[in-house]
Amino acid sequence: MKLRIAGYTKESVVDGPGIRFVIYAQGCPHGCAGCHNPETWDFNGGEEIAVEEILSLIRGTQLLQGVTFSGGEPFAQAEAMAALAEQVKGMGLDIVTYTGYTFEELLKMSRDARDVKLLLERSDILVDGLYIESERDLSVPFRGSTNQRFLDVEASLTVGRAVDSAGCRC
Repeated sequence: MKLRIAGYTKESVVDGPGIRFVIYAQGCPHGCAGCHNPETWDFNGGEEIAVEEILSLIRGTQLLQGVTFSGGEPFAQAEAMAALAEQVKGMGLDIVTYTGYTFEELLKMSRDARDVKLLLERSDILVDGLYIESERDLSVPFRGSTNQRFLDVEASLTVGRAVDSAGCRC
């Protein structure tokens, strides 16, 4: 299975808790004004890469707490991202997924889209919501704008509503 990515960062401390391997999905339907990664919008840009090749890069990176899916929009490639997430979790790493969709939108989408449901279920933390340039706040850890939430996915799925992540001192 292959993903279309804009690139990756082997070691990041700004894209979720701990040291993270970050994968930037290529393609985004949102087109937020002031986006940090507008080069990721084009669904035909970037490069295709095999999931196994990404896993090899992750395995070769030391001291990781987890992997972050950023974008672009990871849920636009939900099937491949969910497959990758399953393998990553099998390595004992956690998953942070950034999305322009809200948790509520993803929950609704997941009723008809199995791959969206799988990616949501395999994510530990979800940073949700569109980037809103007028709400930009650099003091809010791991988010670009104050409307975005840092959610505990398992707890949110259990109760059927968004639950802030208590596992992060953010």
